[in-house]
Amino acid sequence: MLDAIEIETGKNPQASVIWLHGLGADGNDFAPIVPELDLPPVAIRFIFPHAPMQPVTINGGMVMRAWYDISDQAIRREDERGVRASQAEIEKFLAREKSRGVSAGRIVVAGFSQGGAIALQAGLRHAERLAGIMVLSTYVPLADLLPAEMSAMNRGLPVFMAHGSDDPIIPVARAIESRTLLEKLGYPVQWQEYRMPHSVCAEEIADISAWLRQVLG
Repeated sequence: MLDAIEIETGKNPQASVIWLHGLGADGNDFAPIVPELDLPPVAIRFIFPHAPMQPVTINGGMVMRAWYDISDQAIRREDERGVRASQAEIEKFLAREKSRGVSAGRIVVAGFSQGGAIALQAGLRHAERLAGIMVLSTYVPLADLLPAEMSAMNRGLPVFMAHGSDDPIIPVARAIESRTLLEKLGYPVQWQEYRMPHSVCAEEIADISAWLRQVLG
C-alpha cells in the first residue's frame, strides 16, 4: 500500500475519511485542516495517502507525486492507465478500513484537484455503498466511461463538489460540466462555488464541515 498520514479524532474510530492531495503535493497538504473542522460527535480516522512518485509530462517530465500523468491540460482524455492504477490503490485503503471494522457506509472518499478526480473515479465505481464523496477544485475523469462503469450500489450517493470561480488550473466551466453529468446520472450534488483561484478558503472549510456532519453525524 501507499504510505499515508493518519489522524484519529477519538478512540476506536467508526468512520473514515480518505482524502487525496493534488498534483505535486503529498498527504501533509490537507492534514492541518482536521483541527479546523467542526466535526460530528463520532471518532473519525482521517487518512491522507501520498501519491506515487512519477514523471509528469506537462511539467517537463519532472518526477513528483502524482495520481496520473498529464500530457496536455487542453486535452480532456486523461492518462487512463494511471487513473485506473490509482483507483486500485484507493480500493486497498477502502478494504483496509473495512478490515478495521469501519463499514463502507461510514467511509467518505475525498480529494483536491487531481486527488479529487481519483476520489470520483474510485468512489463512483466502488462495489459497496459509501457515505459520500467530497471533491474540491476537480472534475470527473474518464467521464465518457462513467455511465457504463458506475456502481449500482452507489447510485444516488451524496457528492459534495466545490470550486473556485477564478481557478486558472481547472476552469470552473469544466467542473460544472462534471456536475451536470453527475446530476444527469442521478447523483445529488451539493455544489459550492467560491471567489478564489485553485485553492481552499475558510468558507469552503466551513461547508465541508457541515457536509461531513450531515453524512457521518
